[in-house]
Order: sequence, then C-alpha cells, then structure tokens
Amino acid sequence: MTMLDPGADELPPIPGKRYFTIGEVSDLCAVKPHVLRYWEQEFPQLKPVKRRGNRRYYQRHEVQLIRTIRTLLYIDGFTISGARNQLESDGDKPGANPATSRKAIQGIVRELEEIYELLEG
Repeated sequence: MTMLDPGADELPPIPGKRYFTIGEVSDLCAVKPHVLRYWEQEFPQLKPVKRRGNRRYYQRHEVQLIRTIRTLLYIDGFTISGARNQLESDGDKPGANPATSRKAIQGIVRELEEIYELLEG
C-alpha cells in the first residue's frame, strides 16, 4: 500500500477477458453496481455495451476508466464535476492516459518508499 493511493493495492488484477458483467466490474473495482449505473450518467466516456435484457457488458478500457474515476473520487477527493473535468482535460492532451500516468506515479512512489526503508534500516 502506498501513501498516494492506499486502495490501489487492494484491487484485483483485471482478467484477460473481452467483456465483463456489472457484477464482475463491481468486484474488480470495489464499487457497487448502483454506483456504476450512476457514473454512466455522469461520465460520458463510460458507455458499456447493452445486450438483450438491457444487460451491461463493460470492456477492459472501461474497467480501467472506472478504476481511474474511483481513484479521482475516493482517493484524490475530487467531486463528480471535478473528476469529469480532470478526465476531459487529460483526454485533450495528445497521448495522455490518466490510468497509465497514475500507474507510473504509483511505481515511482513504491520505489521511493523502498529506498526510504533501506535507508532507515
């Protein structure tokens, strides 16, 4: 666990599947299904495929987006509006991927924490 994102290490890895049900996404992202349905209304980037019976199927990039939204809201303390603006501004930058940038920062923080532990020990 890092000081930057204490919940990141608790999330399970995303399996190599193409589509995920709302229940699977709920488990993978530690977010309840009703919250996911609400986020669909608030974040235009989040558009799961709907098949018969109006069942939602999320793709891998949407699961990663949900994890990014979760981090912005629950860890970084953004409001819904602020998180939406953050995602839109990151999308405007060429080659910008908030999930990738966040992972890079988390890796750097982990390395610094390990170095700190070595120096302390």
